[in-house]
Amino acid sequence: MEIEIYQVDSFCKDIFSGNPAGVCPLDAWPENSIMQSIAAENNLPETAFYIKDGDHYQIRWFTPIVEVDLCGHATLAAAHVLFHHKGFEGNTILFISPRSGKLGVRKDDEDRLALDFPVDILTPIKVADDMYSWFSVQPVEAYKGKTDYMLIFQSESDIANISANLPIIEKLKEVRGVIVSAKGDSADFVSRFFAPQSGIPEDPVTGSAHTSLTPYWAKRLGKDELDALQLSARKGFLKCKNLVSRVEISGKAKTFMAGRIFLS
Repeated sequence: MEIEIYQVDSFCKDIFSGNPAGVCPLDAWPENSIMQSIAAENNLPETAFYIKDGDHYQIRWFTPIVEVDLCGHATLAAAHVLFHHKGFEGNTILFISPRSGKLGVRKDDEDRLALDFPVDILTPIKVADDMYSWFSVQPVEAYKGKTDYMLIFQSESDIANISANLPIIEKLKEVRGVIVSAKGDSADFVSRFFAPQSGIPEDPVTGSAHTSLTPYWAKRLGKDELDALQLSARKGFLKCKNLVSRVEISGKAKTFMAGRIFLS
């Protein structure tokens, strides 16, 4: 059995920036254990698997250790593969996830891809004493979304220089990970994302986290179109649009390599 595989840098400025994702086009779903093993072997933040189903594509995402509900950068990467390598005609691709529903990806005139994702619903929570042990800087606000905690800090420099206590964060089994964010100097807002419990100590760029970040910062800054910067070592460059019940998250993607997986 052979499976195509592409590695794509998503939300990048150029190659070697943004977030690398594996993309495997399939004719039918293999066993979950095979997809999980491929993701573990790739050792990328996420690997996306998709199959064509009529006028849309079914899509699933795996980190090296777990299947996740939603992944923005790997969805962007899958759309890039369809547009640039698989001959997809048209400007909009519809993915359907069994865990997150309909997810559209549109190609615009500036060689950017725009994700149409459901907005996350944030619940304000108390900044609890134990949160002070999660990072080297103390947060000023805390929220709980569908899958993540989101902590707000005072400044971009806080986010750029923050150190995460990964062994402590890894014990937070009720969430996928923790988003940290602040108002930006070089963008409207900045962020980072830590998810050791999902096999990702720090995610280079987290598209799905911006379903939480965009409505928060749109309300806070009084604007619905925002520039975002994820301050990982690789850096992530995103444009976000608040659509009330949906969020549009756009960025560029570039192919790093293509090959085949051989399963005996």
